[in-house]
Amino acid sequence: MEAHAVNPWVAIAYLIAGICFILALRGLSSPATSRRGNRYGMAGMAIAVVTTLLTHVPLTAPSTPAGIEHAGLLFDFATLSEILAAIAIGAVIGLTTARKIQMTAMPQLVAAFHSLVGLAAVLVGVAAFYNPAAFGILEAGGLDILKGSRIEMGLGVAIGAITFSGSVIAFAKLNGNMSGAPILLPARHAINLAALLAIIVLVSLFHGDTPHLFWGIVALSFVIGFLLIIPIGGADMPVVVSMLNSYSGWAAAAMGFTLHNTAMIVTGALVGSSGAILSYIMCRAMNRSFISVIAGGFGAENGASGGEAKEQRPWKRGSAEDAAFLMQEAENVIIIPGYGMAVAQAQHVLREMADLLKKHGVNVKYAIHPVAGRMPGHMNVLLAEANVPYDEVFELEDINGEFAQCDVAFIIGANDVVNPAARTDKTSPIYGMPVFDVEKAKTIFFVKRSMGGVGYAGVDNDVFYMDQTMMLLADAKKMVEDINKALAD
Repeated sequence: MEAHAVNPWVAIAYLIAGICFILALRGLSSPATSRRGNRYGMAGMAIAVVTTLLTHVPLTAPSTPAGIEHAGLLFDFATLSEILAAIAIGAVIGLTTARKIQMTAMPQLVAAFHSLVGLAAVLVGVAAFYNPAAFGILEAGGLDILKGSRIEMGLGVAIGAITFSGSVIAFAKLNGNMSGAPILLPARHAINLAALLAIIVLVSLFHGDTPHLFWGIVALSFVIGFLLIIPIGGADMPVVVSMLNSYSGWAAAAMGFTLHNTAMIVTGALVGSSGAILSYIMCRAMNRSFISVIAGGFGAENGASGGEAKEQRPWKRGSAEDAAFLMQEAENVIIIPGYGMAVAQAQHVLREMADLLKKHGVNVKYAIHPVAGRMPGHMNVLLAEANVPYDEVFELEDINGEFAQCDVAFIIGANDVVNPAARTDKTSPIYGMPVFDVEKAKTIFFVKRSMGGVGYAGVDNDVFYMDQTMMLLADAKKMVEDINKALAD
């Protein structure tokens, strides 16, 4: 291991890989350069993987050297052919999943990938604990793990386990297997703090001859991962996905220190820091406390977690013809897409509607909320897939002041991000979250399947019942198709 660490060609290869990862993050910061960023990321990962395989993996299995036996178990090195076979199996699974997954299920897929990264960190930690000689972390003349590697291994395993179990809960909430409402346990903050302190104590005490302490770290970390995520409501799930992304990066970085692998350290630190920064930005956009995100259960104290709509109040129903007539007569139209648009796969017909309106001389803009959808940037990805021009897409702080001069606000599949309760109702689970000022528009068209449903946060929306609102109750794609027909006539 040490010979590889000082090999200048290995250092140069890992440096190039790190530069590619930095360029990837820079490219992914904008929809216009995201494809280029993805290519940089893939190139960097290919360089890192190939370099590691060529410098650390034997072509054939050597006879088991002395010192590989540890904790009563005997290990051999994996050969290059075995590792390539494992990579091939993973590649087939990954390619198949990527080709079949719908854009509406992308948040669940991201959560599932985060869980796999966390689980991989745990498994690498287990392998290093039971076979430290294979990783070059064995004390000279003894079987105990080096002190530095022990601490790094404990942290990597703990963060990885938290990432795994937390991502499993996030997946279940995003996929509808669990309710999106917060699940509040009594004294949960005290329980989380006690579990965290216990993990820190175990990490400081365990060594190569204490497997019970090692597995205690793993078990407690799995538990605290569940406890951190279940109190968080569905409306805040995009921040959770970003936070778990950060955790997965720090787990990889910690295991990189354990394995003395520079590429893992750099890559993990980049993912961890960028995920943390994104979480912080999203917390500011949602008026949430970043510390409370890490502690778990943020936004859950505000009372009702929702569930049912309020008593039925008078509302007006509109038609595709009404929407087409008023929008083509308008000067400014702002479209606010949400997860319902993604479910209906209406992004392509929505772009066609915007193109038809522009032919009538209408100024069309798209308003994207930081937490629209189920993960950061979800709506941007969907609109980019439909070839919506980037200069027509605006973030909340850039467009919210324009609703007062807007003739028509066209809300399709969004709910919580246009709910004024976030400003007025202190008992609402979304209270404090910045929302679009759609109520200032002259006319509001609200595309929704039925009046019986509520948003992901589970609260009713006063916009439904405003005088200038017309409810367009139908499947989002079918409704926009009918509007397009009316616009084309």
